[in-house]
Amino acid sequence: MTLNQLKYIIEIAETGSISTAAKRLFVAQPSLSKAVAELEKEMGIKIFNRSNRGVYLSEDGTKFLSYARQIVEQAEILESEYTASPPPRRAFSVSSQHYAFVVNAFVELVREYGKEKYEFTLRELKTAEIIEDVRTHRSDIGIIFLCNFNREVITHILQKEDIEFVPLFSAKPHVFVSRDNPLVGRKSVSLEDLKDYPRLTYDQGVKNSFYFAEELHITAESPKNIVVSDRATLFNLLIGLDGYTISSGILSEDLNGDNIVAIPLESDENMEIGYIVSSDRPLNAMTERYLEHLNKYITNYSS
Repeated sequence: MTLNQLKYIIEIAETGSISTAAKRLFVAQPSLSKAVAELEKEMGIKIFNRSNRGVYLSEDGTKFLSYARQIVEQAEILESEYTASPPPRRAFSVSSQHYAFVVNAFVELVREYGKEKYEFTLRELKTAEIIEDVRTHRSDIGIIFLCNFNREVITHILQKEDIEFVPLFSAKPHVFVSRDNPLVGRKSVSLEDLKDYPRLTYDQGVKNSFYFAEELHITAESPKNIVVSDRATLFNLLIGLDGYTISSGILSEDLNGDNIVAIPLESDENMEIGYIVSSDRPLNAMTERYLEHLNKYITNYSS
């Protein structure tokens, strides 16, 4: 087993294609395929499954990739410590439900490392996709929420995939509405108050179970419903159609302006927002630093 072979495995896993990985690595495709086959034989496992669309990690391969990343990261740190070579590229990836505070913390992380080599990824995704990203180590961390309604189902899925949920904070539910919405100015609103307004929710794709929804009270009766795929569209429709969505109540004027207002929702539910990580993969330094920025932003907002 060589360090280059481990780097090959990481690149193939990230691209999902041996041919694409070969181009990025400046290695002939037959040589790359041979290196993978030799490593699989040496380790006694099948790292990749093949399909017509490319390759994807096997169950053994997913676990192997976790160790491979740690070895390569440590090797890069060692090299930078004792050679005059430039610092290694710093990589970090987060997958999240649609929360402004996730973006705020990401911005601070990028600013911090803005003068160094880095490759950061922020993906706002469907709930099932976030879990899959963490399971396959495409992302170092995922951000989701649990509540009384979805906790049992989501927790079962996470445990099955050896993924751990770590709470960050709890939030009482709020509705986001346009500043010009007739409900603005009220101390709180009820679900009954909202029935005359369009309810905006995020699309959950083929796994469109109520338990994967990003919004509380997703099963509550609502005669007007609009499903969207991104945060910008949702906010535009809040303004253009006097719609509402249910969320944590944490807004960012830096990112979203001052056209959206949060109003407390009368509810017995509670949002426990946290991050998910693979149970068998320790947090790297970059992820820990991101969490520091995230906790700092949340603390400053609530203080």
